[in-house]
Amino acid sequence: MPSEIKFLPLDNLLYVIKKENHDFEYLKTLLSNHPEIKFVSLVGMDLKGNGTDERIPIQSMLDDMESFFSLGIQTDGSSVVLHNIATLNDAKVIILPDLKVNWHVDYNFGHLDHITGLPIGTLRIPAFLIHNNKMVCSRSILKKAVKRFKNNCLEIIENSESLKDELGIKDKKIKTIHMTSATELEFWVQTPEDKADEEKLSTSQTLKEQYWKRTEGTVRTAMEKTILMMEKYGFEPEMGHKEVGGVRPQINVSGKQSHIMEQLEIDWKYTNTLQCADNEHFIRHLVLDVFNSHGLEVTFAAKPIEGVAGSGEHTHLGIMAELEDGTKVNLFAHKNFKEEYMSSIGFSSLMGILKNYEVINPFVTSTNDALNRLKPGFEAPVCIVSSLGHSPEFPSRNRSILVGLIKDIETPLSTRFELRAPNPNSNTYLVLASCYQCMLDGISKLAGKYSLKQLESEFSKKVGDESIYLEKNREYRSEFDVFEHYTESERSELFGKPPATVYENVIAFDSYPEKVETLIEGEVFTKAIIDSYKTSTIDMWINELRGRIIEDNMNLVRNCAKVHDDEISDLDIVNWNRINTLRWELMKDSVDKKSIFTNIRSQILLNDLNEVSNLQKIMSDKVKLLKELYLAYKKNIF
Repeated sequence: MPSEIKFLPLDNLLYVIKKENHDFEYLKTLLSNHPEIKFVSLVGMDLKGNGTDERIPIQSMLDDMESFFSLGIQTDGSSVVLHNIATLNDAKVIILPDLKVNWHVDYNFGHLDHITGLPIGTLRIPAFLIHNNKMVCSRSILKKAVKRFKNNCLEIIENSESLKDELGIKDKKIKTIHMTSATELEFWVQTPEDKADEEKLSTSQTLKEQYWKRTEGTVRTAMEKTILMMEKYGFEPEMGHKEVGGVRPQINVSGKQSHIMEQLEIDWKYTNTLQCADNEHFIRHLVLDVFNSHGLEVTFAAKPIEGVAGSGEHTHLGIMAELEDGTKVNLFAHKNFKEEYMSSIGFSSLMGILKNYEVINPFVTSTNDALNRLKPGFEAPVCIVSSLGHSPEFPSRNRSILVGLIKDIETPLSTRFELRAPNPNSNTYLVLASCYQCMLDGISKLAGKYSLKQLESEFSKKVGDESIYLEKNREYRSEFDVFEHYTESERSELFGKPPATVYENVIAFDSYPEKVETLIEGEVFTKAIIDSYKTSTIDMWINELRGRIIEDNMNLVRNCAKVHDDEISDLDIVNWNRINTLRWELMKDSVDKKSIFTNIRSQILLNDLNEVSNLQKIMSDKVKLLKELYLAYKKNIF
């Protein structure tokens, strides 16, 4: 099929079935009018954020809808990441459809229905994973977190005259609480088999040659089609643009673009929290399909190219109260919006995230790739610190902090927090669930119990200051660029030392049991869920370290070969000797000494994960130095 007719936003297709239209008789009529929809797929999200996908003939659902929606379908533990829950001897997992969210139709524009001439569609229905009559999936955890937050937050406000006064709703009744979320999706696209020139990419990034520049050619077409498709699905896209990374493409002899390598971002409107995570999962596949149809590879890796900006997925968190008269009030916004940074609920929520971030971080950053992104100098946060701005009336956007206040002085309803650490492979369901659990911890312990000035003082405390809620020997606020203003040792002293490996990050579940209790409150998370997530994260870390990272680094060592001849300088000799010493330390075993690669493998077999983690840090430092030295060495050769 010619590529130009792919992914056209056709008006005669069914893109979305809203949650209010899930009546069985209505569904039968609707789907009978769209015979191009041949399949249904139940999308359950395991603990690593992987979605199930099946092709069930749509007629199977239509023939017995009551049983389909009440019983779901079965799979087993080998199909999903549920370590220590769905085991080999107890593997049965039910995938149960969720009738209370929007459903979308996934069209295969490369496969046309021979009767209608329209692309074949699969109705994708978000679902829950159930094991032994318990919901054990990412979606169910977020659903429980939302329900608990709404109920508890509403009760706290209704029982506090001071909070109602701050919000300007003293004589009014709250009908319900709305929790809103949004994500910003960054990704890299390139033409297949083209290799990254790190030096050119780095230079282009430093010069900001690509940031928000006009898209061209195939990339422009693919982005425009993606945005038009998102409109059809009702995702309300806000913009697509170039990010900081990338280089200009080349034109080959046939007049087509080649050597495309660009970083992009696509944003869309916020929605309720569970629907936000569902939408993001669908949009990622839409991006992949559209760009792939134009011959472009897409990667959602957090750090696909060393030395160049990685891809983030800034996550926005908001809370709104709907009053009985229909008025909506932002719970983070004080009634004196231009005079106060936030309400007590805002301060309490933000401090809840910061105090407990050690047990949020494993859900945000769970892979080697994700940790590679969180390096100083790439606008990627590594410190547990926040920012408000220099005054309530003139808020700033400090891009060096972990989570910050987003405040438009003209629109109080848009006030929200932006968590800047997530990446495109973070499990958004668990990131949101853990954040809202920790926000509620702050609200329940602080809001309405202390004055607004006390809370602002607590948030702005210095190391060693007595504290109400936050840790005494930490600071949590900085209006400076934390990478430029502080040294690495100062950052660690003020804001805590960030984890350097996946293992250091995930063992926070063991190191901070009191903070884990915050996640478990209300049985939103459970000890079994956290243990399963921890086990699967460590398994993935070990398998990638052994099967990919060491192998890639071995190839790097082999490729760092001597290239100088008779025309050499003393610097060439010095550089090569340093390079060769590193090569031996990393890879070459002797009778008396094992190399770093061999030691890592040995400690994996011994299950000494702490030592594996320490060796990985040593390996990473030496590999980085090896790359730098070899680049300098080659540049000095004729």
